Amino acid sequence: MRFTIRSVNVGRPRERAWADIGRTSIEKLPVPGPVEVRTLGIDGDQVSDTKHHGGVDQAVYAFAREDLDRWATEFGADLRDGIFGENLTTSGYDVNEAEVGEHWRVGSALLEVASVRIPCNDFKGWMGESGLDTTAWVKRFTADGRPGPYLRVLEEGEVFPGDRAEVVHRPGHGVTVSTMFRALTTERGLLPRLLVVDGLVDEARESAEAYVAARS
Repeated sequence: MRFTIRSVNVGRPRERAWADIGRTSIEKLPVPGPVEVRTLGIDGDQVSDTKHHGGVDQAVYAFAREDLDRWATEFGADLRDGIFGENLTTSGYDVNEAEVGEHWRVGSALLEVASVRIPCNDFKGWMGESGLDTTAWVKRFTADGRPGPYLRVLEEGEVFPGDRAEVVHRPGHGVTVSTMFRALTTERGLLPRLLVVDGLVDEARESAEAYVAARS
């Protein structure tokens, strides 16, 4: 499966009164390539809230242009690449149907689908600052069930906007990004399914194991 990296987007900490810690890096802007993709993220991108964001399992965040277009229709407004805080805006692949543990060759970097974005009040605050309707925004985004994946960096490398990306490994267990998100948010009964994922992130494994133990 091949698809396109429409844009590479990075952000720096900015002070915002609505941010939980008083600053946020959710505002991501497209940059020209080449851009280095490293183990802890993309050069030029800096995490503000390191307690809840960033790290090896959340090094890169991807969101599909197709999903941005759906939200644009709902908002009745144009949405630029990077507006949802994503590092990679993709086109031509349903990233929410990617399996957890799937590998993508992006430029010369190798990335692994590792986790999912859970919406927070900072996301709502940023949508409001962007002039969009934030009524029940966290609930609306959650109900949509299409959060986009966080990616690990298995091999560092360079990526250019416009690069072709390729799915080079698919585990075959059927646990998709959407499945994982629903398990962690609205459909807890799906949690045991996550345990088939090799290298499952700690937070998800702990939640799944606790769910199973409570019912044994």
